Parts: sequence; structure tokens; C-alpha cells
Amino acid sequence: MFAAIWIILLSFYWLSSCAIDRDDPLLVDLPNGKLRGRDNIFYYSYESLPYAEPPIGELRFEAPQPYKQKWTDTFNATQPPVTCMQWNQFIFGDNKLAGDEDCLTVSVYKPKNGSRSSFPVVAHMHGGAFMFGEARQNGHENMMREGNLILVKIGYRLGPLGFASTGDANLPGNFGLKDQRLALLWIKQNIASFGGEPENILVIGHSAGGASVHLQTLREDFSKVARAAISIAGNAVDPWVIQRSARERAFELGRIVGCGQASDSVTLKKCLKSKSASEIVSAVRSFLVFSYVPFTPFGPVVEPPDAPEAFITQHPIDIIKSGKFAQVPWAVSYNTEDGCYNAAVLLEKQASNGRELMVDLNDRWFDWAPYLLFYRDSMSTIKEMDDYSRELRQEYMGDRRFSAESYWDLQRLFTDVLFKNGTKLSLDLYRKHGKSPVYAFVYDNPANTGVGQFLAKRTDVHFGTCHGDEYFLIFENLARGPKMRSDEEIISRNFLNMLNAFVLSDNGTMTYGNCVFQDNIGGIQPQLLSITRDGCENLQLQL
Repeated sequence: MFAAIWIILLSFYWLSSCAIDRDDPLLVDLPNGKLRGRDNIFYYSYESLPYAEPPIGELRFEAPQPYKQKWTDTFNATQPPVTCMQWNQFIFGDNKLAGDEDCLTVSVYKPKNGSRSSFPVVAHMHGGAFMFGEARQNGHENMMREGNLILVKIGYRLGPLGFASTGDANLPGNFGLKDQRLALLWIKQNIASFGGEPENILVIGHSAGGASVHLQTLREDFSKVARAAISIAGNAVDPWVIQRSARERAFELGRIVGCGQASDSVTLKKCLKSKSASEIVSAVRSFLVFSYVPFTPFGPVVEPPDAPEAFITQHPIDIIKSGKFAQVPWAVSYNTEDGCYNAAVLLEKQASNGRELMVDLNDRWFDWAPYLLFYRDSMSTIKEMDDYSRELRQEYMGDRRFSAESYWDLQRLFTDVLFKNGTKLSLDLYRKHGKSPVYAFVYDNPANTGVGQFLAKRTDVHFGTCHGDEYFLIFENLARGPKMRSDEEIISRNFLNMLNAFVLSDNGTMTYGNCVFQDNIGGIQPQLLSITRDGCENLQLQL
């Protein structure tokens, strides 16, 4: 399908050259018709533009179909993007249901800069563990004030609606990834209509958004839609990305919503299509062991070779080893305490006894660790799983008990297993099998407040440089508060300049401030740039 879409998109490309009304920059011409955006003082916005037919009814659990409708009236592009239906971890209370099923849109943000006639483009994929999140959760005003880049935010299906899979051709999964892919094709074809440069597109994401970006680059034809990519605090080889027991989970989903003991995927899919979206998404609560653990009960899968319009049919590690992926400059990163995202919730004090949840780990470690650290489905036997749980606890905790005093050791374990080790592995694979530049950085500069405090519901704990602390300096987020320190303002500007220079570089060079990233292709030891409040320096990453 994607090859056919590409031909169709190219056939419309000529329309882009004169799509902006010079007398009224809020009015834009697309193949679907005219649209009108909003003037936001120092930037223009064009929001909630559909790139796919609504994935409802018979199009639920199917690959997205390109949006074909024609607008007879001027399309109102001033409405904020709709949240895709989800079970959102960041909603307090028992009912975490939010959003709508009809949500496949992109939103374009263009700075006012009279010195430029066109702009490089940043395509943004939000995070949220493939389960929740939305295009508007991260802001765009920092980027718009710099005035050098057009930003496009992508909405895509999440949770069971985006990733339920029976592992066969009838319900192959990865619908959310296919949404992202179609959105990138839409951007490639249409962004010139907004003053964007279709030859200069950078794709960026954080956490599950970063893993999504990496997965997109593992398709060889990604180089036709983007010039470079950045995966921040998430990549395709992290252990929480590729799901291994998706088939069992899909049939359990059917049982929960009233499909009975469906014996085959055709029957299951037909039944699931007959249920309400809210029933399906609310069933997520039944897959959580406690709190929001595991944080990714539904996510990307390896599809069977006979799946129609398959996104990937090999594990990411095998794809990289084959060398059959897009040869575009790519950067990957982690934070020194990224594991706070998964660990901080264990510091929340229980209403029943005022005790931190992590104290219960002393008795429940062998039950909970495989879910917390995503090896429940990768071990052959319970003994193998228990042995690994025991090894991890001994390595990071020794004979110490789980408590608030030993929290940092637990957080370090989570950082290594869920984020740092995957970064090291991806760099090692690329230096052996890649051809285009591959870069890495580690960020170490704690925000005053962030995700850790939010999830732990506490302000008396220092979490270090937590998940999102660097990303929210590019795309502002309420989790860290509206104001930046003076050092963060400098770092934010350096990051934004880094994006602009990276997408425009003729040879894929990447810089931050006065530091030049070291390319890892063919290197003996992985290299990464350490970014702190005091500056930056290149370091070797020990394997």
C-alpha cells in the first residue's frame, strides 16, 4: 500500500508550489480544498488536519486509509487536535478513559519569520508507552519563538485500538505505527503548502515516541519521507517495545469485553469491531498487575510475513543486523535517571498504611519484577525468570531491603534495564552494521520538578535527571512547570539550534553548542555526548 500511496502523493506534489495565499497566510490550499488556520501573534497554527479516514466501524483494526474527502467549504483548522482514545496513566482516579476513536490528524505550526521564505520541518511523535499521550501534550512555543522550524504533530492510535494483535494476517497489529507512517507521507506531500521544505524533514520523538521514530527508520523507504531522525529516551531494542505474547493478550481482551472463548482471530476481530471503543480501551485495567504496571500491555509486534501491509516482519535487532533499513543520520539518547518513570510510582505512599509501595517489593519481587522490567514473556521457564530476578536484585541491591532509603539503587536498575542498556545495544549494532551517521547523548541536569514528583505524588524526593527533563526543554510540558532556569534556557536554545542544524546538514553532522557529536559507525567503542548544565563533552560508553 505504501508504494501506491507514494505514487499518489507525488502526483499531487505540483499543487504545493503556490498553495499559500500571500495576502492571507492563514488560508492554505490542499488537494482536499481550502483550510483556514489561526494567527497566534508570533506563529500560525493549522490544527486537526485529517490524514486518514476515521479508523472506526469496519476500518477499526485495519491499516489506515488515506483521507480522500473533498472540502466544499473552507476547512476550520483552528480546533485543537483530538486525543486518541486511551487509558491514561496520568489521570488520577479509577476511571482513566479519555479521548475519541476518530483522531487521525496532524497539526502544523509555523513561525512568523520575515527573513525566510521556507522552513525545515520537524515531525513530532508523542510518547506515552504506546498506551496514552496526545499530540498536544507537549508545547510548541519554544520552537516557534526561535523562528527557524515548522513543527508538525502527529496523532496515532494507541493501546488495544492501535496495537492489539493475534500474530497472524487477520489481526496483525501495529496499526499505530502504520498511522505514523501515513502521517509522514502526508507531511512529505503537503508541507510545502505551508512553507515547509519537504526535502528537509527531521522526525523526532520521546520515550515511546522515540521508539516509534526508530521503528520508522527500520523501514528502508523511510529515507523517502525524512532526512534525519532523533530518538530521545526510547528506541526499538528497549525491552518494553516489542511485545512477545500479543496473541494471548488479544484473545484475553476479547474475553473481557464479552466475545467469549473466540477460537480464531477472524471471529475475535469481528466481535471486537462490534464492541464500543470505550469498552475495548477500558479493558486495559484488567491487564495491569498494580498501578500502571506493566506500562505497555499493548505495543508493537513482529508481524507474520503474510500479513497485508506489514510494518515489520523481523525483530528490530535482526533488521539492523541485516543492514536492510533506512540509511539516514540517526541520534539516540537516555537520561542519567530515566528509570524514575517506572520507579517513582513505587514511592507513592499507600492510603491504607502510609507506607511506600516499594516496601511491598520485599515480599513481591519475584512476582512483580518481570512485569516492571519486561521479561515476563521472554523467559522459557519460571525458574529462568526467578534466577534472573534474583541476579538483578543481588547486583543492584545486594543484601539491602527495598525502602525509601534504597530507592536510588532501584531507580538505577530501572534506568539500566529499560533505557541505558538498549541505547548501548543499539549503538553497538549500528557501529557494526550501519552506514549513515549514528550519534548518542546522555543528559544529566535535573529539573526542579518533573515526572518523578508527579507519579510519586511527592515533592520531598530528589529523583535526579528524570524521564523527560531534557525533552520538555524543547517541547514544554506541564509536568515540569512553565518556567525554566537560566541554565535550562541556554540548553533549550542549544537543543533547538541542534535540530535546525541537523536537518540542514549536507553530510549529517550533528552539533550541540560548541560540541560536535562523534559518529559511531565503524567505531571500536560507542561514543556519546554528555550534556550537563556546565556544557558538553564527548565520552566513551563502556559496553
